[in-house]
Amino acid sequence: MPDATARKKFSCPACGGEAQWNPAKQALICPYCGATSPAQLELTATGEEVIKEHDLVSALRNIPDDQRGWQVKRISVKCQSCQAISVFDPEHVSQRCDFCGSTALVPYEEIKEAFRPESLLPMKLAEPQVRDSIHQWYRTRWFAPNKLKTRALTDTVSGLYVPYWTFDAQVHAEWTAESGYYYYETETYTDANGRTQTRQVQRVRWVPSSGSLDHFFDDELVAASRGVQPDLLSGVEPFPTKELVGYQPGFLSGWVVERYQIDLLAAARNSREQMDAKLRSLCASQVPGDTQRNLQVDANYSGQTFKHILVPIWLLSYDYGRRAFQVVINGYTGTIAGRYPKSWIKITLTVLAGLAAAGLIALLMNR
Repeated sequence: MPDATARKKFSCPACGGEAQWNPAKQALICPYCGATSPAQLELTATGEEVIKEHDLVSALRNIPDDQRGWQVKRISVKCQSCQAISVFDPEHVSQRCDFCGSTALVPYEEIKEAFRPESLLPMKLAEPQVRDSIHQWYRTRWFAPNKLKTRALTDTVSGLYVPYWTFDAQVHAEWTAESGYYYYETETYTDANGRTQTRQVQRVRWVPSSGSLDHFFDDELVAASRGVQPDLLSGVEPFPTKELVGYQPGFLSGWVVERYQIDLLAAARNSREQMDAKLRSLCASQVPGDTQRNLQVDANYSGQTFKHILVPIWLLSYDYGRRAFQVVINGYTGTIAGRYPKSWIKITLTVLAGLAAAGLIALLMNR
């Protein structure tokens, strides 16, 4: 018997075309005739019934099959250049990778369906808003070549959903350290002219200290994208997880989704490293004194849960000369991060102007 869920579509009531999620109107809109689809999507989180948290320990043992798959028919391709796995509607014809622009796309067949995201942030920014942001961003890149600043009007930007894992944990930590307290002693010495002088010398008195800390980590983000450069993706964080809504296929209608390639186990390890580092910093802030050393932290984690979510971005990938660059825009908040080529002529002129200004100031001060 055919899978009715996998064939679910969001058809236009007027022309029968496939409705797509429209960020500007926050609704399913037919791209052919402009009609609004009658399909209703819940736009606000309603608590635990919509935004689910899963027990991490149980999931690491086994993810139930009913939590896998996209609930609609999707096609997957893998880019042989950047290794991103793109998932899109069957009607979508992809000639180039939306992440790097490469044409080296091959079909991707999963051995087992991916863990289904159960919450997401809907795309909030429409393409015209994104182009305005990129244009402004280009204009403020002072060392960029002049030609680059006209690209915002012609570059192709892609709206995408990229995968993240979030992790929660309650932690109780016991810490020990040595607290250092500064004090000063008067020291006598002989200067270069053979004269006896005195000076104050800083010393440290070390005493043992200890304490405890209770902390709740809420929605620690771990990116699971291969198609977006990690530092640029972190540059447009945070994604406001308090605004997550329950996953519904309609939100992804007409949009390309990246399938996670950092699995739950690897993400959980990354999250624990992040939590350990933050926990150590929190404990260090409790150590009394002027300085410290030999901080030891003994942590006990409990109540560990996770979610797999999708977040929206707009991505611009372009080549300038022989180099490839990316600009990433948070599709919900509008935060932008990117790389761009530098004009060595502008940099050289700026350095020369700085040296000339410094020379002029020195000349005036010596008069």
